[in-house]
Amino acid sequence: MVITEDYALLDDLVRIAAAAGAQLDVAHVPAHARPFWNLAPLIAIGADQADNVAATSPPPRDQVLLVTRDGEDPDTWRKCVAVGAQAVITLPGDERDLVDRLADAMEPDPRSGSVVCVIGGRGGAGASVLAACMALRASADRLRTLLVDADPLGGGIDALLGHEEASGARWGDLVAREGRINSSALQAALPAFGDLAVLSFHRGEVAEIPSQAMRSVLEAGRRGFDLVIVDLPRHLDPAATEALTRAQTTLTVATADVRGILSAAQVVSEVRKHTADIRAILRPGVLDDDVAMSSLGIPSAGSLPDQPRLTATLNRGELPGLGPRTVLGALCTSLLRDLLPAT
Repeated sequence: MVITEDYALLDDLVRIAAAAGAQLDVAHVPAHARPFWNLAPLIAIGADQADNVAATSPPPRDQVLLVTRDGEDPDTWRKCVAVGAQAVITLPGDERDLVDRLADAMEPDPRSGSVVCVIGGRGGAGASVLAACMALRASADRLRTLLVDADPLGGGIDALLGHEEASGARWGDLVAREGRINSSALQAALPAFGDLAVLSFHRGEVAEIPSQAMRSVLEAGRRGFDLVIVDLPRHLDPAATEALTRAQTTLTVATADVRGILSAAQVVSEVRKHTADIRAILRPGVLDDDVAMSSLGIPSAGSLPDQPRLTATLNRGELPGLGPRTVLGALCTSLLRDLLPAT
């Protein structure tokens, strides 16, 4: 809701609202706004109408802003207090702040999702499979889940799920985004399968993901989903680094053989520069598990025994069984229980 008779200010507010994905209701006089005072998610009062609004003695509420073009006006803060506003927005300087506030007000059922990154200790360790299976298990448990493919050269996690032909947005549609993404708009744009949404890459030439785009996606993901799982490349680019800085936990999938552990140790050395909570998922090999974990120097989050038929299953475009009696299903259930906050 906007209350103003300043048409130049109103033009700016309409443009800013469009950038936030919001639609404005406009009242040119306070009396027209009064029936909607407690209903509107946010109220922006033009400085030209502040005294008139104050004269109606509106009931106190949150999400009231005073909007002005003249931040040097000594009367601004008096008007702010008089109308019960929580902040003064001075245009054009505070335009980005206003976009964010409008977008916040439009978010339905805001969440505070957890971000979990998964990275392979070496090529072929199974990190992408684990990330996809965790996402499938979480969504089957009715957790709203976002699976993010952050590896431009990984072949596409949507293909691993057998949904490479699904319609919806890919990274190529989002890489230009530097500002806020509305979480509802993100959910509507991405390919979705029940409670699972997937962000992957277009086929063909792939551009690197800008860190700003990754930041916008993960912020929207945290607001709109219960869980965000990011499948990382082993060679950290700016987008992968951005994801690591926002991760509650990072899982490193390592194989218990000499080269596998040496490689994983190098990956962990780079990862720990950007995040604190790193845990290992160990694949079987010639090394004893205790020796392998001691060499990595990070806590164990679980183990993933070899599954000879898994590769054949995935190559047929089928998904592995994730029931509680399956190895993968039991591991994913255990990981989700340990990594997500109790509800």
